[in-house]
Amino acid sequence: MKNRNQTSISLSLLLFTILPTVLFCQKNTSAAIEKYMQAQLEINNFSGTVLVSKNDTVLFKKAYGFADYEQKIKNTIDTKFQLASVTKQFTAAAILQLVQEGKLSLNDPLSRFIPDYPKANQVTVHMLLSHSSGLAMGFKNIATSTMSADSAYNEIKKMPYEFEPGTNTAYSNIGYYLLAKIIESVSGEKYSTYLQKHVFEKAGMYNSGVIRNDALIPNKAKNYIKEQDRYISNPYINWDINYGHDGVYSTVDDLALWDKALYGTSLLSEKMKQLMFTPYNTQNWGYGFVINPFYNHGHELIAHDGGFFGAMTSFNRFTKDRLLVTLLSNNESLSHIIAYGLSALVFQKEVSLPYKHKKIKANLSNYKHYTGQFGTIEIIKMGTKLYYNSMELELIPESKTKFFRSDDNDRTVEFLADKNGNYNSIVVTKGGVKEIFTKNNPN
Repeated sequence: MKNRNQTSISLSLLLFTILPTVLFCQKNTSAAIEKYMQAQLEINNFSGTVLVSKNDTVLFKKAYGFADYEQKIKNTIDTKFQLASVTKQFTAAAILQLVQEGKLSLNDPLSRFIPDYPKANQVTVHMLLSHSSGLAMGFKNIATSTMSADSAYNEIKKMPYEFEPGTNTAYSNIGYYLLAKIIESVSGEKYSTYLQKHVFEKAGMYNSGVIRNDALIPNKAKNYIKEQDRYISNPYINWDINYGHDGVYSTVDDLALWDKALYGTSLLSEKMKQLMFTPYNTQNWGYGFVINPFYNHGHELIAHDGGFFGAMTSFNRFTKDRLLVTLLSNNESLSHIIAYGLSALVFQKEVSLPYKHKKIKANLSNYKHYTGQFGTIEIIKMGTKLYYNSMELELIPESKTKFFRSDDNDRTVEFLADKNGNYNSIVVTKGGVKEIFTKNNPN
């Protein structure tokens, strides 16, 4: 049997052998992320902040671009960003806190809290949380109006249901807008006050809050949208209306604190977290999160993205790997696509860097051979053009066999010929990550 000194020496030798390898891999990953993000800045003009951490150790954290284009004020790691739909997870957490305290039930009908809403007796809190209420997607025109909160509510009430409550699934901002109203009704506090006291402060998120029309928020980034080849300021958003599904602001450091809190029980019990992280339908919606979406790289993922007038956000928790990838942008940079590439880098997958795509003259002779259903992707030919899944997404040629999407240069499609010259496979590249899809009915 080894004595204590021999055991200590053995452990020291083992650590000496392993530790440099671990540090070398981490260093390589951080360097790869740095190179990838620099290319996103130079090629795609990424503006925002990014944080990647594993086992609570930061692999990469950096700010890019401008918080204020007019004044040339740069984004910093402390810059606060509108979270858009990443807000939904905080609304869901608040509802589950109230359930935990016995103040409401997931089976409670909407009519208990908002009795005058159409079909309120048929809609439950669970349906609102899991996007199965049948309520419409959203109310963008109302959110950008100057009408009062009461007038907006009366207009939202007129919006028809997409299906009978509980019979289907469809993503709904209105559902989370109503959940915020339920929080106010049950707690007796404003939505912003409730989140500040019971969520942000408990998690130590002192750079987070809810945007209000009259609030002055230091270090908050302005939002910009791209119009043709230039950036313009985003339109007015009425924050007396646009909340519950949107409205929270935060920093990447605060989101790391939020991620850490979700592994513990200071905010939600294990039972409530299990409810939050359970997929309830074929679209994998939990409460405020999507559970193991198709872009999970084969790893357990709890995530949500957001986008609304300049704000583009992504929050990704690979829970078995204890990996967090989060990006916040204020100029419509495709945070969700970039996050997909970054997580692939951490998982040691091959990831290509973004590059400038140049349109060439189309070679129409092969177009008829490119069409068909490749898994979930349909390639359509109409006239002299190819389209991706719908007539809204044109594929623009950059070589005889490779095309880039008209809406997003970081997504390409390349047609592969087999030994017989048939094009029965495509390589789809998204954020630099390649996936192969085969034709459903090959030649």
